[in-house]
Amino acid sequence: MSAVPGPVTPFSPSSPDVDADGLGELALRAFVYGFPLVFDLDQVARYVTTGVGANPAAAFNSFSHARTLSGPEDKFVTINNDTVYSMSQLDLSNGPLVLEVPDTDGRYYVLQFVSAWTDNFAYVGQRATGTGPGRFLITPPGWTGEVPSDCTAIESPTAICSIVGRWAVDADGDLAAVHALQDATTLTPLQPSDASLAGLPSTDGLDGLSPALQFWEKYRRASRPFPPAARDKDLQASFARLWLTGEAPLDTAPVEVRAALEQGHSAGTQHLQQSLRGGQVAEVAGWLITLHVFDYNLDHFGVGTIDDARWRIEDSDRRLLIRAGAALGGLWGNHAYEAAYLGTYVDDHGQQLTGAHDYTLTLAPTPPNEGFWSLTMYDVPDYYLVDNPIQRYSIGDRTPGLVFDADGGLTIRISAKEPKETAARANWLPAPAGPFRPMLRVYVPGSDVLDGRWTPAAISRM
Repeated sequence: MSAVPGPVTPFSPSSPDVDADGLGELALRAFVYGFPLVFDLDQVARYVTTGVGANPAAAFNSFSHARTLSGPEDKFVTINNDTVYSMSQLDLSNGPLVLEVPDTDGRYYVLQFVSAWTDNFAYVGQRATGTGPGRFLITPPGWTGEVPSDCTAIESPTAICSIVGRWAVDADGDLAAVHALQDATTLTPLQPSDASLAGLPSTDGLDGLSPALQFWEKYRRASRPFPPAARDKDLQASFARLWLTGEAPLDTAPVEVRAALEQGHSAGTQHLQQSLRGGQVAEVAGWLITLHVFDYNLDHFGVGTIDDARWRIEDSDRRLLIRAGAALGGLWGNHAYEAAYLGTYVDDHGQQLTGAHDYTLTLAPTPPNEGFWSLTMYDVPDYYLVDNPIQRYSIGDRTPGLVFDADGGLTIRISAKEPKETAARANWLPAPAGPFRPMLRVYVPGSDVLDGRWTPAAISRM
């Protein structure tokens, strides 16, 4: 929900793990292409049925507000500990919705709009639209009605989409003020309707299938009601040989097709896992500078987005693999111009970070920004927040009691064991006993961050 954990390597259709007759190779390509849609809709289903962590379940077209900051109990990849979430899963099958946002009096917040294919297609909030009150009309694809004069239109590219809202919280004592802002953020239909919402594709009959065929059957059922951008339609149509474009369920497909789908699912899963540790983004002092891993949207630029060559991945194969890796490692992450994410797995010796050692990270200066910054601890390989005795899951410019260096920099102690020194204890970010991956977030980053003139120093082993 916040950041892909590492870079991705280009898709290679000549992988040795696929078969020679081409069906397995095609299934691998289809997996990379279709993974974001399936993974996204699975998470949409979680939010409307069971909820996720601090966010309770909420029906379509209503908000689920987390009332506390996220903790280790929130099992969502790379979830942040800086903001409380306001999540809404939208079903626009009955027409547009009116979104109203309150005056936040300068407080940082963002409502990020994400399509079923995981494209970020609009932003509302401090950077994009300011912190004053506002009204927005969220419309389904192709809607041609009249937009009310007091509303700004936001067209969704898919009939189901997500609003991922984040509200900055300074400390627990600040939560009451944030709760009032959450409660004042509302969704109402433009025109009331008694008709049932279309909802998500049915999952009936999936239980008897293998995990791989469950994935493919979900993809087959979802790819028609949620069509891709025009540029990807020919690629999607090419999957007809795999029975992925028709009406027939996959358990009736020929045995060689089902075998290829199993093979493509296995190879694709491995390919994505490997790609997250690949080498397609810049690495500086061990930090992966993942400023462009959410730049795969080329077609839908609504309020608050930037349609500029700098924020577009034009190469098709690279775009699709980066999109899949971003979904797997950090679903619903922001463009870097909203929030920059920099992660690392290694210390200044190039070795995997682990709780077996103690480390320091000196930020001098701290990250330039117009929002705020934080460093958050995640375990590996799940990328979940790490339980610890002081219940500190991140450290940043809003952490009370930090001790700064004489030159104004900040030296953060990273270790599994609590430090004994007063300053180190004040600046301690607890780590797990095993391998870990810290993530540096910079909200509304300054130009020095986006241009690469500011990067963090290496994490040093003590």
